[in-house]
Amino acid sequence: MIKVITSAERHTSNREWIHSEFSFSFADYDDPSNAHFGALLAHNDNELKPGQGMHEHPHHDLEIVTYVVSGVLKHQDDLGSHAELQGGSVQIMSAGTGINHSETNPSDSENTRFLQIWLLPDQPGRKPGWDAKFYPVEHKTNTLLPAASGQGKEGALEINEDATIYLSSLETNRELKYLQPEDRRTHIYLISGNLEVACADGVFQLQPGDAARIRKSCDLNLKGMGSGSNAEFVLIDLP
Repeated sequence: MIKVITSAERHTSNREWIHSEFSFSFADYDDPSNAHFGALLAHNDNELKPGQGMHEHPHHDLEIVTYVVSGVLKHQDDLGSHAELQGGSVQIMSAGTGINHSETNPSDSENTRFLQIWLLPDQPGRKPGWDAKFYPVEHKTNTLLPAASGQGKEGALEINEDATIYLSSLETNRELKYLQPEDRRTHIYLISGNLEVACADGVFQLQPGDAARIRKSCDLNLKGMGSGSNAEFVLIDLP
């Protein structure tokens, strides 16, 4: 079963300092029928204005993965971690028993676009942790690059959940096959470009901001479409 959620179907939160598109219930958007997809609790596409940010605030018992699409995102937390994450960087934060952090845009002229993904951890009460890694664009071109994983994927940041977050940038007419296990879920979110998703259920065309939620489906064929730019997307394998 493939369910496509179009860009227009997301919930828009437009504040003076940040523009956000919520794929699931989050903050002031409460829809019990759209609360999660397996262990995936939140998938937010944010654009943070120059000099703005989220002041220090707490989290607990969450695996929070942030992918900086463009610009710079400054992170600080009460574990002593601090970094300025460039576009192409992935950050993981295991909130565990509790962590306080802030995220800001240090630029005085450029917006920062970042995806933030919340996953349930495999168990509550873990020790809090933080890590980050930069992935050059050539490492994700025409392939599925494991960026964060609880499945021991080589080169991926480690998270505390049986899930893997892949990054990809498909050139026009290039194809990838993704073999989905019967008992797993797959969430695909298109950041930019155009992507064709095909399987026995049919052929689906995704545009920027569209997502596909896939369960009990066949193996997937993913194809970059159009001539303007690569199809950049995130694919999440979930229990």
